Amino acid sequence: MCISFGSVTRSLRVVSIVCCALAATWIHAADEAKPADAKPAEAKPADEGPKITYAEHIQPILREHCLICHNQNETKGGLALDNYAAVMEGGSSGEVVFAGDLDSSRLWALVSHDEQPYMPPNQNRIADAKLDLLKRWIEQGALQDAGSKAAVKKKASLALSGPVGTGRPENPAMPEGLWKQPVLHTSHPGAVTALAASPWAPVVAVAGQKQVTLYHSETGQLLGILPFPEGVPYVVRFSRDGSLLLAAGGRGAHSGCAVLFDVKTGRRVAKVGDELDAVLAADVSPDRARIALSGPQRLIRIYATDTGEKVYEIKKHTDWVYAIAYSPDGVLLATADRANGIFVWEADTARQYLDLRGHTGAVSGLAWRPDSNVLASCSNDGTVKLWEMVEGKTVKSWAAHGGGVQRVEYTHDGRLATAGRDNTAKLWDGEGKQLRQFPGFPEAALRVAFAHDGNRVVAGDWSGQVQMWDAADGRVICSLAPNPPTLAMVVEAAQAKFNAAQAAAQRAQAELAAIQTAAAEKVTTAQATAAQAAAAATAAQQADAARQAAEQAVQTAANALKTAIEALAAARTANTQAAQAATKAAKMLEEKTAAAKAAADRVEQSATEDQAPAKQAAEAAEAERSQAAEAASQQAAAAKQATEAMSSAAAALQQAQAAKQSADQDLVAKTGAAPAAADKVKVDKTNAERIAAEKAEMEKQLAAKQEPAAAAQKELDAAKAELEQAVADKTAFDQAAAKARQVEPETVEGADSEAAEQAATDRQAFLDAYGKGL
Repeated sequence: MCISFGSVTRSLRVVSIVCCALAATWIHAADEAKPADAKPAEAKPADEGPKITYAEHIQPILREHCLICHNQNETKGGLALDNYAAVMEGGSSGEVVFAGDLDSSRLWALVSHDEQPYMPPNQNRIADAKLDLLKRWIEQGALQDAGSKAAVKKKASLALSGPVGTGRPENPAMPEGLWKQPVLHTSHPGAVTALAASPWAPVVAVAGQKQVTLYHSETGQLLGILPFPEGVPYVVRFSRDGSLLLAAGGRGAHSGCAVLFDVKTGRRVAKVGDELDAVLAADVSPDRARIALSGPQRLIRIYATDTGEKVYEIKKHTDWVYAIAYSPDGVLLATADRANGIFVWEADTARQYLDLRGHTGAVSGLAWRPDSNVLASCSNDGTVKLWEMVEGKTVKSWAAHGGGVQRVEYTHDGRLATAGRDNTAKLWDGEGKQLRQFPGFPEAALRVAFAHDGNRVVAGDWSGQVQMWDAADGRVICSLAPNPPTLAMVVEAAQAKFNAAQAAAQRAQAELAAIQTAAAEKVTTAQATAAQAAAAATAAQQADAARQAAEQAVQTAANALKTAIEALAAARTANTQAAQAATKAAKMLEEKTAAAKAAADRVEQSATEDQAPAKQAAEAAEAERSQAAEAASQQAAAAKQATEAMSSAAAALQQAQAAKQSADQDLVAKTGAAPAAADKVKVDKTNAERIAAEKAEMEKQLAAKQEPAAAAQKELDAAKAELEQAVADKTAFDQAAAKARQVEPETVEGADSEAAEQAATDRQAFLDAYGKGL
């Protein structure tokens, strides 16, 4: 079923006016860039050396090495080098010398062996001294003779004209609810025949056998399958607004066509062409009104998308057409073939506008710069060329890939990406300066594309590998499969992934639980050990205090013992003195008693007249005896008291000695207990530190287990979601297949004819794609 997109009816005159306006704009911009009194600029020599001229320096070199094949009588490739004018005119493939632009001068590329075919043929490279002269001649402006001045040749600006990214829709189309069942799955993928990226949405299209696979360019997620039962898609192109995808291809030497898909729904909205061979090149116009296609039949056929009718047929190419591209503004159409030919046509009238000659190998790809002012081409000759669209001149040419360039693509900001037979994809700025070479493929790189934002580059090779890289650092983002697995395989893989993730999560949780238990036990042990260490420290403090108290008690006992010893000694001295005094008093008493008795006796014996004196003497003697008796009694009492004091001092000494002995023993005990307590403190502290270290290590292990456990749980959740999605996709597809098996589609009450027709069309498309596999 086809839908109407509208058509554009521009006449040749309008196109001519547009082209003239482009040229006038370019010339006017160039004039405005010059001062009002500016004179023609002169090329400055590349160095301060002598002036190099064709007549004096270059012609002798060309005469020696080149003129046998390139002279006025024999101009191989239409190129003569025996006079200055012929050199500057170039050959059948275009100019070969660009004054002041060494990189774009093909003559230099061939003789320096930067590009093939190497010149002169079947000879060694020209001597370095001669090559240096040729190089300096071009860089100095390709002067004819000593009197020449090299005018700077104006080149079309390689800067983008106008704002970048214009034309972006408000809501870029993204696939929604597309089938994810591949039409065909093989054990090994085939070569990547086509690759494209939406200009505005993160969608990448990869061609495979009988299908186009859509991926999310930011996540690598499969978005859906667009069946192409007509054969192999050799072309996939998004429309300029990204809402449609053009797939073109077919079966070699059998049939070919081009199909437009709605990117959002996956439905076919147009199919054009009934070729007798596979379509190798195609594009849809920016207004989506026309599709141009071609291939081995060499004819450019242009179809209207609303009716499917052929609008134009262009017979110009002499070999297989490899590339077709509408300019972003829709004014021009470029085509290229295997015979090195590039033609630019007026898109509305199909009239030839430019014939671009310069490549020496098959032209394998075309790409328009977003402002439509420059066309990039790539070729099997290994070069990329940039063409301005006013006169069709080459404004830049450089060797991009050894062995040939297979594809070239522009991004919104004017950078280019290429893929080549040297197995690499490369990134270039708008001037042809290489910015990055991405990691190589096993086989030749065939296709390349920029993601919608220009931040990623996608490329595929002959072996079927598709890689996506970060454009900034060359880092591999992911791989995309042009040959995705079936939904049954996806469910099986998702189930296996879920089972593995579940087992891993269970193991991680078990390990986490074990380490949590061990960590909890270790915390308890650490707390107990810390408490024990604290108690030991307290006990050690108490033991030390007891030792200090015992030392004080010993000192006190020693002092008491000394006092007791001194008291005993004093008591003994006093006792001795008292005993001596008592003895002396007793002797005195004895003497006084004897004297008193003698005096009494004398009284009795004395005469009466003498008794009074005698009696007086006796009384005096008795008084002295009485005094002596009293003194003796007192001395005896004192002696007794001294003896008792000495006995008490002796007892106190014994007690002091016993107390000192006890204090000494207690000090010995306390002194022995304190080191033991200190040693226990050390042991308990060491144990506490060890346990604390083990606890810290256990906590580290716990933290280390928590992260993988969380990661395992996250993987499990993702695997579960993936499995549920895979099952849902397969269930939906199986239900659609069961519905499609019905002889007649179900009728919906109240459904209008258009909805019924669409349902029938969808059913038939489903059967065409999957019928044999249902």
